[in-house]
Amino acid sequence: MVEDDRGELPHRPVRSYVLRQGRLSPAQARALERLGPRHVLPFAAAPLDFARVYGRVAPVVLEIGCGMGETTAAIAHADPGTDFLGIEVHAPGVGALLNRIDTQGLSNLRVIRHDAVEVVGAMIAPGSLAGVHVYFPDPWPKKRHHKRRLLKPAFVHALAQRLAPGGYLHVATDWAPYAEEILATCTAEPLLVNTAERYSSRPSWRPRTKFEARGMKLGHEVFDILFRRA
Repeated sequence: MVEDDRGELPHRPVRSYVLRQGRLSPAQARALERLGPRHVLPFAAAPLDFARVYGRVAPVVLEIGCGMGETTAAIAHADPGTDFLGIEVHAPGVGALLNRIDTQGLSNLRVIRHDAVEVVGAMIAPGSLAGVHVYFPDPWPKKRHHKRRLLKPAFVHALAQRLAPGGYLHVATDWAPYAEEILATCTAEPLLVNTAERYSSRPSWRPRTKFEARGMKLGHEVFDILFRRA
């Protein structure tokens, strides 16, 4: 997949996720109806004006794949001086995150319920991000499914373009073969520089998750990959 002359990613028929028909809890359904209009940004084929979205000028960090939002909300709560934009396609996760935003009074967090590749290509201006978080993306472990992996060279290049100089890309995974692929892809990206010799130690801003703890109990090693925009 190649970007066009405007640095936009074209439509991609192979997606890195499958839309599961997850069951919405009553609380999640209420959150989508009541809180969605305030905190969920609609997809649009135009770059976001972050100052207008958040009502201030501040660094913006993008998180791709918020899951149920526990980590996303915790990071936003711990860093009120930074604005956060989460992308999640599954309705139960968006509903759960909206409830966390409401309960914790998070004014620095917004959500987009749409495909991340399309959002980055259409809605995120080059050089506008202070950071990108991609925590525990689906590893698609079967070889025939590797084409579905999110962090392919074209998308990593697009993310690097959206980072401001000095901005960072932080990925965490507990799937060793995928970690090696991501590390190689980021190393090959000329706009990015590794902050470690290979893998990074876990940065203080990334809390340990229940998912991570479950993986570690199964003997999975967790790999943090932290690159900065040159």
